[in-house]
Parts: sequence; C-alpha cells; structure tokens
Amino acid sequence: MPDAALTSGARKMGSSGMQSSSGPQKLASGATRGTNMRMADLTVGDGASMPKLMPLAKFKLVFLGDQGAGKTSICSYFTKGALDSTEYQATVGIDFMSKTMYLEDRAVRLQLWDTAGQERFRTLIPSYIRDCDVAVVVYDITNRTSFANTQRWIEDVKEERGGDVIIALVGNKIDLSTLRQVTQEEGERMAAKESVKFIETSAKAGFNVKALFRQIAQALPSHEEEKTETSSNFIDITLSPVADGDAVPGAGNQAESCGC
Repeated sequence: MPDAALTSGARKMGSSGMQSSSGPQKLASGATRGTNMRMADLTVGDGASMPKLMPLAKFKLVFLGDQGAGKTSICSYFTKGALDSTEYQATVGIDFMSKTMYLEDRAVRLQLWDTAGQERFRTLIPSYIRDCDVAVVVYDITNRTSFANTQRWIEDVKEERGGDVIIALVGNKIDLSTLRQVTQEEGERMAAKESVKFIETSAKAGFNVKALFRQIAQALPSHEEEKTETSSNFIDITLSPVADGDAVPGAGNQAESCGC
C-alpha cells in the first residue's frame, strides 16, 4: 500500500480481501516515504485546498579545518540537536550527514560533508570541495595554530571553486573562553580580509550553531534564482523554413560533394 491513508469511502467486501468504494476515493495529504519534496498550496477540482509536492533544493556543505577544531561536533549538534562528548572520535576520511532546514519562504536540504583534519587525508579533500556550494572552515579559539591554518584552507577552496561558493569562517569552543588564544576581533579581521562570513560558536553548549546554519541557508540561492541562472546559460536560435528548390546557404550541391 502507498504511504497515504484512504478516506472512509473505501470498505472491505467479503472474505476474499477485495476492496470497493461507494464513491470517489481521495488520498489524504502526505508525501511518499523516501521522496525529497516539500509542500505548497494547491486547489483541487472540488474547491478543497490540499498540499502540492514541490522539489526540495539540495546543497552540499563541506566542513574543513584542523583536527580537533570541532567540525564533527558542530555537524552532530545541528543534525541531532544535542552533543554527546563521550562518543567523540576523530573523523577518518569523510563523514556524511544531512538535514532539512525550513526557512520563512522555502525549505532546503543541507548535505554535510565532514572532512578529517589530519594531514594524511589532505589529498582526499579537493575532490569534495570541487562541487560544493558552501565551505565551512572551522578553527579552535583555544588553538592559535588551527586559526593560522584557516588561511590555507580558504585558499584551497578558492583554488577549486573560485568565487562560485559561500565560505564561512567559524571560531568554535567559545565555552572555553578562559583558554582563548584567538580573539573575536582577529577572526573578524581574517574574515574581512578573505571576504568570507564569520561567526563564533560553541558546539558543546549549542551556542550559535543554529544561527550559523540559518545564515548559510539564507545566503543560498532560491529555486527561482537557480532557474533564472540556468536559463541565462542558453542561447536562442531561430530556424527559418526553407522552401523546396531553395538553396541552403553554405550547403553547396550535396549530389556533387557526396563521396559515396
């Protein structure tokens, strides 16, 4: 059975298991399981209003930064709504998570690619940056080396994607303010220098994590903007009909030029 309920117009007949209906059947509102769709208003034939299924825009976010900066913790808090620090393990290679975020005017599916910060996995990362929509570069505010290395991560993104990407610089672990080695002003200056977004977060306390993803989601192009951008890449070509006997410019005599 499809993942939707039939209205009371349907009833079972006899022990044979057959079903019939005394009137037209209507599907209750709801999306089939496994589809990437969102709802919008639709007026049906009888005047009633029911949801309409619309495609859900997907965007790829890649998280970059040194090991221990808190990339996995930020992703986990956003997708699960909580963080169990006792389960923390260093990422090996690439981890993937996803979550749908609902804005005032639309919904977007954010696909989070959490990369390992160890140098031995560095060669894997460019292939994930190459087709990303957003790059989130994370550093630990209690570790000045991780902050210094953000410039290299940002350069890697720009080298692969040019200007066709949103970059966010994130200073994490502000719950450890007494151990702070990188000031907020330093982070803001770095972001201004590289022309990227900036925010400080605490994945452990959940501070500014949702704000980070909301800022990113709001900066992403809408479905209408994507269609306009796609349409602008096409060239209009007008073909004029050719009457029988008319020569086609540049075609020459096919019978004479044929090599068969």
